[in-house]
Amino acid sequence: MSRNKKRPVKKMKSGMRVEKDSIGEFPVPAGAYWGINAGRAAENFPVSGQKVNPRLISAYCRIKKAAAAVNMRAGLLTRAKGKAICRAADEVLAGRLRDQFVVDRFQAGAGTSTNMNVNEVLCNRALELLGYKKGRYDILSPNDHVNMGQSTNDTYPTAAHLAALAALEDFGKEAGRLAASLAGRGKKFSRILKSGRTHLQDAVPVLLGREFSAYAAAVRASLRHVLRTSGDLRELGIGGSAAGTGMNTHPAFARRMAVELSKAAGFKLFNAPDLMHAMQSHAPLGRVSSAMRDFAVELGRISNDLRLLSSGPATGLAEIRLPAVQAGSSIMPGKVNPSIPEMVNMVCFHAIGGDLGVSLASAAGQLELNVMMPLMAENLLESIDLLTAACRQLALKCVDGISADAERCRAYAHRSMGLATALAPEIGYLAAADVAKRALAGGISLSEALEAGGQFRPEALARLLDPVRMTRPGPVKPKL
Repeated sequence: MSRNKKRPVKKMKSGMRVEKDSIGEFPVPAGAYWGINAGRAAENFPVSGQKVNPRLISAYCRIKKAAAAVNMRAGLLTRAKGKAICRAADEVLAGRLRDQFVVDRFQAGAGTSTNMNVNEVLCNRALELLGYKKGRYDILSPNDHVNMGQSTNDTYPTAAHLAALAALEDFGKEAGRLAASLAGRGKKFSRILKSGRTHLQDAVPVLLGREFSAYAAAVRASLRHVLRTSGDLRELGIGGSAAGTGMNTHPAFARRMAVELSKAAGFKLFNAPDLMHAMQSHAPLGRVSSAMRDFAVELGRISNDLRLLSSGPATGLAEIRLPAVQAGSSIMPGKVNPSIPEMVNMVCFHAIGGDLGVSLASAAGQLELNVMMPLMAENLLESIDLLTAACRQLALKCVDGISADAERCRAYAHRSMGLATALAPEIGYLAAADVAKRALAGGISLSEALEAGGQFRPEALARLLDPVRMTRPGPVKPKL
């Protein structure tokens, strides 16, 4: 046994071990897999009580596993140590040791605390697998072995890209499911006539099904935009090391890491054409965040419409009925609120605000590094996960169960002042506006106002003011 391997771990009383860094010594619970760097960070940043996003931890473990494999192949890391690191990473990916990631999501810039928390947990578990006690960094080091060929500056944005891509897979499924649900209501309501509304005032007749089909189209278009921007996340800055120069890495490290991570992720990943640019700028995260904001804007608008269309039930529009999911009031018996769309609106507002944080952080990059990476990653991942859940619940607990009051819709359509639009090609815009004013002032329908004036025969009037005919293109009478 070598002299190094005989060196014991320094111990304290009460089941503690002492670790040392360039600042000094620090006591760590003997059973902890995290070490001095994570311990200092936990003491320094007790800010939000929210730990690092689990998706980011998983992505980091994939990076560490890939790096161990690449460094083994390059002859820089012994097979025994590399295999132990890979096994430790696999255990975390399987759900073990998740409580050992103790760093707050708000931490020192660049994400060094997160990187070192992962390095320490994998190192100490790998030490156990090799038959040593935790803290024997003379045998296996968080920095020299687990972090070999890496820097926080290239691993953190790479982890953020991988985590976001994984989150977007789930998001795409739920957003697509919501679009299908809205399209299903569109088919179900395809023959229900109702009044359109612009400026919240009467407008030309529409079909309720067309409204819902348009909602489905909005969700799908916004999803396509998100997926288009997410393609930029496939370019990775891994291998850039501290400043994009690749210092202290094997010449093939960056290329081989992209290959290994592609295998782990299940889709093709690429090295960024310019690793220094990938270090300086995190525009890909910003673009995806912006696309998620746009999605939130559309989803919030649709939720607003669902709340408005279901308003009532006795004194509002009440054209549709949302499923009752819970009592709506602690004081008003029988009251039912649009609870699911209300939740969705709040999620959308939160995501929109999160994107502002991402934008400000993206603009705060300086020279070779943007130290605001943790905020960008956490905000984006939170928004993706929240909007994923919101889409799921909106489809499952609301849209799938929406029903329509066809008679009420039809009654509104026949009473709408928007029907006067059909008169304009026949009698002119101003004359049609005068008929609408007389009908509104007298509390009568347009048909009744026209019948009183004797301008049209009943059968011609019925054809002219047929709301169903107005829901599709038709001949326009030219004015000669």
